[in-house]
Amino acid sequence: MKIDLSGRSLLVVVSLLVTGCLAGVKKDAGAAPAAKGDPRVLELDAMADELGRSTARLKIADNAPPYFVAYTMRDLQSAELQARYGAIVVDNDRHDRSIYVEVRVGSHELDNSGAKEVGFFGPPDRATYSARLDAPLDGDLAALKGSLWLATDQQYKRALADFLSKRGDQVYEPEEERAPSFSKEAPSEAIDPPLAFSFDGKRWKAELKRASQRFRSAPEIFDNLIRVSGSRQSRSMVTSEGTRLIQEELLYGLHLSAVTRAEDGMLLRHERSFYARGGEGLPAGKALDGEVDRLMEELLALREAPVMDPYTGPALLEPDATGVLFHEAIGHRLEGERQDDEDEGQTFQGQLGREVIPAFIDVYDDPTLQRWEAQQLNGYYRYDDEGVPGQRASLVEAGVLRGYLTSRAPVKGADPKSNGHGRTQGHNDPIARMANLVVQPVASAPAGRVVGRAALEEQLVAEAKRQGKPYALVVTDISGGDTNTSGYGYQAFRGRPTLLWRIDVATGKKELVRGVELVGTPLTVINKIAAVSKESGVFNGFCGAESGYVPVSTVAPASLITEVELQRQRKDAERSPVLSPPWAKETPAK
Repeated sequence: MKIDLSGRSLLVVVSLLVTGCLAGVKKDAGAAPAAKGDPRVLELDAMADELGRSTARLKIADNAPPYFVAYTMRDLQSAELQARYGAIVVDNDRHDRSIYVEVRVGSHELDNSGAKEVGFFGPPDRATYSARLDAPLDGDLAALKGSLWLATDQQYKRALADFLSKRGDQVYEPEEERAPSFSKEAPSEAIDPPLAFSFDGKRWKAELKRASQRFRSAPEIFDNLIRVSGSRQSRSMVTSEGTRLIQEELLYGLHLSAVTRAEDGMLLRHERSFYARGGEGLPAGKALDGEVDRLMEELLALREAPVMDPYTGPALLEPDATGVLFHEAIGHRLEGERQDDEDEGQTFQGQLGREVIPAFIDVYDDPTLQRWEAQQLNGYYRYDDEGVPGQRASLVEAGVLRGYLTSRAPVKGADPKSNGHGRTQGHNDPIARMANLVVQPVASAPAGRVVGRAALEEQLVAEAKRQGKPYALVVTDISGGDTNTSGYGYQAFRGRPTLLWRIDVATGKKELVRGVELVGTPLTVINKIAAVSKESGVFNGFCGAESGYVPVSTVAPASLITEVELQRQRKDAERSPVLSPPWAKETPAK
């Protein structure tokens, strides 16, 4: 990812010299320069031309002009196939382009950013027309400039109105120290070489038809879906500070899901997902058939599993479940924008330097990690959506809070610089988000705190006996979770176990159970971790929050928690399909 400065327009150079931002540009020195005549660079130059015009001339009467403008264009090529019952039901190919325009009025110390007033009919806005945010697919530079021009005009007017409103609100606010509105960062320059996007639709159609037909062998599974997708995203970005980026990314995914009902009518879903940077990295052939068979076997076992009653007691969370727990209970609460927002719960606001979790655990987030051992990490990127290089953010060291995930919105009392975690799905404003969250024991952990997986289960059973519990729990698989960080609600999280095992402490018998979900308050549950395993696992997925859905990963060990709470899951009871599926032998309706 590198860039050629020679194509920059004179107008942009002049505006950068005036603001003093041309010096100190961080160039990515490792890659070859862009090929001559690269159409992506020509479009980047066109974006820079229009940005220069805006920064030099955009102003209304005696009001402040923008002090910062940024343009981002996303070019997304994607392909998707879906199959059910042995047939292709979705075959989509798409090519989309969109723009994102950011305009800031005021200064780094105080500008228009931040939470906006929202009324019954949404945020107040006197605009009678909203600019479209699509961009030309055919590389028409004049049309691209036109899209940016109209969106910039709209964003400037909104930014100016928000800035004036924000200054007015300060009349009523008490005098107190506030964090600056926007951090000062060195601009970056990098151009990725173009990535070729290929998707072998013919091969994947055959794979999905064959694999999804296997579900016909289990008539009890009344619905199923196999989806394979591939995408290439090229993100071009220019800012008035001098940042010029073109980033390329490939991501392929394979998703299996199936649905059945237990005899009591409870709806049961089970799914599995795989991700790769190329289509060849996804399960295919016998490997795909094996994953389908395993999914069916586990789902059919869940149909026969007993429903568990609400429970409090010790549990062992396998790496996937531990990762989801830390993602929901800790990671979201360490996102920078949540620290100074009075509408948030501010769980860790002002806690720097204090012990917040067990002292034998470290937590950090590092978007620059491409793999963990042999497994790809979804959260990898080189530059965030604000053009800042992704950096390792040390969050918790030996149980002590050391920092936050930060975008260019500084956190009061913390390092005012961004650590490259400003992320967004597209048209939303970037905010601090997780990327690759890593949970690991400290090197000097006390004896018994970090043990092998088998020893961890022995500790689990011993703890259940000590508490006088008839059984202990092992959470093997978890479908995901959610958390409430709002200051208006309870600070709680929820995880939805898919495969949950109950171990009889007297006999050691392990039994699959269903019908409950993991709930709790974050600090209470995390601080009840008594030990973790030496081995770690990877959980890949997507995380949804205010700025949209972004790819993320967690790396975590298995963990022994001395007390968890499981509440009864919504049953969603209903009669199963009355008739057997057409390909199954008819059985009398119940």
